[in-house]
Amino acid sequence: MRSRPDNGAAPRPPFEAAFGRVILEPDRPEPDFVVGPRGKAASRRFDVYRNNVTHSLVTALEEIFPAVALILGERNFRMIARDFVRASPPRSRLVFEYGEGFAAHLAGFDPIRHLAYLPDVARLERAWLDAYHAADEAPLSPGAVGALSPEALASAHFTPHPAMRLIRSDYAVHTIFVAHRTGPMPERIDAGIAESVLVTRPALQVELRHVQPGEAVFLLALRDGATLQEAAECAVLGNPSFDLAGAIGLLLSSGAFSACQPATHSED
Repeated sequence: MRSRPDNGAAPRPPFEAAFGRVILEPDRPEPDFVVGPRGKAASRRFDVYRNNVTHSLVTALEEIFPAVALILGERNFRMIARDFVRASPPRSRLVFEYGEGFAAHLAGFDPIRHLAYLPDVARLERAWLDAYHAADEAPLSPGAVGALSPEALASAHFTPHPAMRLIRSDYAVHTIFVAHRTGPMPERIDAGIAESVLVTRPALQVELRHVQPGEAVFLLALRDGATLQEAAECAVLGNPSFDLAGAIGLLLSSGAFSACQPATHSED
């Protein structure tokens, strides 16, 4: 994963910090050191610049979360986005990294609590963008897995691909995402049906797969360091119909992992 460009950076100069504190707050006056030509007041110029910065960040959020924007409508989305921008200034110079906390902001926004599925749709859209910008890496090949004995495969640990994300939701986030981003729009969506979504980018294109609950448990356990056998046992606990062979096929066909390492046993 790419590190943030400002990690480890030297503290900002006092004038830069002061400028940053007020640039997104329309009710605060400009800093004293902001002046126009020949020392004249620059309030209007500063307000124009401040409005442009806010507009740019709101537009960036609209492009990062197009399904959320479509569901809310442009006016409502931009109002909510402005509140988020003022509460959460960017921490990175990379625009695509902005908005990591937007889903949580939606979850805490009382006027849209009736759209309970919306924060999870935002999380899925964020996952899509993160997968798109993730580091390039070759996915795990079927041959690498096929070369292992059953015992070695059962004890193997899997390395998640940098682009792999998995969103589990109590709502139909995959159906909603697809309907609002790729269409055509269905006449009715039952948003109350729980869905889990695997997000990958095995090549150049981000791929989304609606996965079964047991498959989601299995993949998350592997991602978090469980062996294949341990992950399968976790999946079976709450999902007796879990299909291990199908889940391994999904693991390989999706490009969700980039390597596997069988356990090494020391000699007595």
